[in-house]
Amino acid sequence: MQLKENYTNIDRVLECIILQVNESIPYCREFFSNYDSPEQLFKQLKLLTTYKSDPKGIELLQSVQTLFDDNFWGKSGFGDCDCWTILTLSCCYANNWNDNYIILKGRSKKAPVHIYSACKFEGKIYTMDLTNTFINEERNYPLTQIIKLQTKYT
Repeated sequence: MQLKENYTNIDRVLECIILQVNESIPYCREFFSNYDSPEQLFKQLKLLTTYKSDPKGIELLQSVQTLFDDNFWGKSGFGDCDCWTILTLSCCYANNWNDNYIILKGRSKKAPVHIYSACKFEGKIYTMDLTNTFINEERNYPLTQIIKLQTKYT
C-alpha cells in the first residue's frame, strides 16, 4: 500500500508509519525473516535499496511490499528514510526482535528532518539508518528524539 498525502506534521507521519509496519509484517515474515542478527539484515537491505526523495510537496510512505513489488518510482527498493524506517521496523518484527524504536533527528521537535529505526537485540541497541553505509552509523543533528514502540506488532 502507498500512502501519499501532503505533509501535515510529524504525528501524522508516525501514525502512517505504524500503519505501514503492521501492513508489512506478513510480507517480511515471508521474505525477510531468517536473519541471525541486525547486522546481517542491515547488510542485505543495503543491497536492495536506493535512496530517492519523495515527490515535491508529497509525503510518500510505502509498505514493504510496495517498496519492492509495486514501487511508486517503478524501481524496486527506491525510497527515502521514512520508507526505510517502515522496512527496517517490519523486518525486525518479522524476525521476532520486538524491542524497537523510531529515531527522529533535526533542529526542532515539531519538524524533524530525518527518521530511522533501532532495535534492541541480545541486550544491545542497533541503529538502522539505511541512508548510511554501516549499521550503528548516525549523523549529528542538534536534536534527537527516541520513541520506544509500545506495542508488539503481529
